[in-house]
This record gives sequence, C-alpha cells and structure tokens, in this order.
Amino acid sequence: MKRKVLTAAVFFWMCLIFWFSAQPADESSNMSLSVGKIVGEIFVPDYDKWTEKEQEAFAERIDYPVRKAAHATEYACFAVLLMGMYQSYGLAGRRQIIASFLSAAAYAATDEFHQLFVPGRGCRVTDVLIDSLGAAAGILLFLAVSFLLARPAHCRKEAENVVSGTEKTT
Repeated sequence: MKRKVLTAAVFFWMCLIFWFSAQPADESSNMSLSVGKIVGEIFVPDYDKWTEKEQEAFAERIDYPVRKAAHATEYACFAVLLMGMYQSYGLAGRRQIIASFLSAAAYAATDEFHQLFVPGRGCRVTDVLIDSLGAAAGILLFLAVSFLLARPAHCRKEAENVVSGTEKTT
C-alpha cells in the first residue's frame, strides 16, 4: 500500500511540475509577481502603506529570486518523494540517492525541453542546474530527517543494552 501511495505521489508531483511549466510566460509571471507581493506583505514593514506602483516595483525586483526559489523548492519536494518511493521498492543507501537524483535531474531536463513549446517560455540549462540543486537539497533533507528519526531508536537500544548488562566495553 505504501509503495502505491508513494508512486502515485511521485506521478502527481510530476504532473504538477508539468502543469506549472505549461503556463504561458505571462500567466507564469503573474503567478510569481503575486508571490512577490505576498512576500512583501509578510516580511516588509509598512508594505501595506506603499502605493500600488511601489508594491508592483518591489514584486518585480524580487521576481527572479522568487522564480528560482520556486524551481529549487518544487524539485526538493520531488526528490523527497522519489527517495521515499525508491525506499519503498527496496533501494537504500547510494543506489537510492543516485536513482533519486538522476530521476529528478532527468525530469528537470525534459521539463525544460517541454517549455520550448510553451508560448513565451524557453529552455534554460541554468534552470536544470537549479532544479538539480533543489533535488540535492531535498535528498539531504530526507537523509537528515531519516537520521533524526532513526537515532532515538538507536539510543533506546544502547540504553537497553546497559540495563541488561550486554553493554560493550572498550
């Protein structure tokens, strides 16, 4: 059951990425500008007192980093899902990491190619690199969380060994 859910989640995320990439340039730009305005509302003091023109200029100024952060974030999430899916199929360690990274990087490349056919969009190698870096960050996040979740069980086992007298001495 877990395997099916994770596989479905991976394919859902792939469809979501495809949908974002299928947005014509003007729609995509409007979406990222609206995120820029939300960033302003949350993080900039007195943003609500600025004129609409000032708010628009701020959103345009941060548009590039917002777009690139979105690329990295969507691929970090994708890599986390891939790590879980491959783990459910029995992959672990280096194989799981390599399969997840290569799957995400390959999908990033095909996604950029897909954008060649979307009005106003283009294919950028830098976006594939940003997506791949996001995937690497997602893999590191998955590994860190897995380590933290596994650690308490390991610590409990050591404590049980101390109590039962089977503790290793050096």
